Amino acid sequence: MQTPKMISLAALVHSLRRSLLQIESRLLQAAGFDGHLAPALAPAVNGPSLLPNLLPQHNEEFPEGEQQSPEQLPGMPDSIMWMAAPKKRRTIEINRTRRRADSKLIKVKTNIEPCPECGHLKQKHVLCGFCYEKVRKETAIIRGQIKAMEGGPLKAPAMETVVLYEGETQREQDKDKRIVERSRKRPAWFS
Repeated sequence: MQTPKMISLAALVHSLRRSLLQIESRLLQAAGFDGHLAPALAPAVNGPSLLPNLLPQHNEEFPEGEQQSPEQLPGMPDSIMWMAAPKKRRTIEINRTRRRADSKLIKVKTNIEPCPECGHLKQKHVLCGFCYEKVRKETAIIRGQIKAMEGGPLKAPAMETVVLYEGETQREQDKDKRIVERSRKRPAWFS
């Protein structure tokens, strides 16, 4: 025979379970799901119940009108999908060994050499960034001069362009080409 304290605990657990079932059914209705679809929405693997089975087994102990109907479906506390979890914590040594593995370390580059023009370090068989920047700036100035001479990019004639620097003269081959004159000495890297 159960004591009055156990009966009140059992009644409390029953009322909690019933209210959770009602909340679940209202949420399903609010989401637009039919009440008959609840078994299909339950997780595939049924885990053990979260709430202990302290409910009395006889129907006469329930107050009238609070009997559990057979059409009430098991709620979310009864159906929990159990996820995989690690059995033991990884130690700091194992974590650091994994993070500092040889494959994850930065590789030392052996293909670095000084640029023969400017002396900055660069990779072999790759353009020097400093020299490229100088060439880009000089080319932008030459393009600006061509644009000023021709009056715009759409009016440029379809002919080759020759850049003459200070102290250079026009050659015989350059007669039919467009000439752009620059008032500075030709850079060694711009040939």
